[in-house]
Amino acid sequence: MKKSLLNEFMKGLTRENPILIIMLGLCSVLAVSTDVANGVGMSLGFSFVLITAELLSSAFRKIIPNEVRIPIFLIFIAVPTTIVDLIMKAYFPPLSKSMGVFIPLIVVNCIVLGRVEAFSSKKSLSESFMDSLGMAFGYSWVIILLSVIREILGKGTFLGKEIFSKNFEPMAILSFPPGGFFLIAIFIAILNGILKRRS
Repeated sequence: MKKSLLNEFMKGLTRENPILIIMLGLCSVLAVSTDVANGVGMSLGFSFVLITAELLSSAFRKIIPNEVRIPIFLIFIAVPTTIVDLIMKAYFPPLSKSMGVFIPLIVVNCIVLGRVEAFSSKKSLSESFMDSLGMAFGYSWVIILLSVIREILGKGTFLGKEIFSKNFEPMAILSFPPGGFFLIAIFIAILNGILKRRS
């Protein structure tokens, strides 16, 4: 694998992480990361939409008129979003109900539209694939780790099952947006510290 392609993948994990560095799409992250199941479901749906949309915009970038590129990009994002939404409703109805509007709202997620407009519409298929893969992994590790901490410490459960004795007192604030913001701030501080040591 060429070094430049590896760099396109790696940047999404840390130094250009869409949540911790670029800080986009925080509404859905805070809303669905209260349970591990929701976090995993959101990361899978988001990754499918992002990778598909970036590949489509890169593949058709040379024939899309500049004046109508945004509506076409929205179609590229809306199609995989609808597929994810329908699959979840058909095969995982409790998960779909639990995540509410946040799966359909992927279509207006700033991360997806931003990567399509700023990157894949100007880059090759291979570069767009590696970029979308890196951004998807970067988004997923943050939201899943956040979900694990918020569910265990905020509810005392893991995947809905009790894991502590009855004497455990959950930190209920972690189940609410302020608790999510607090954890994201800790993640950002840790990641910035690691990146500064490397530079």
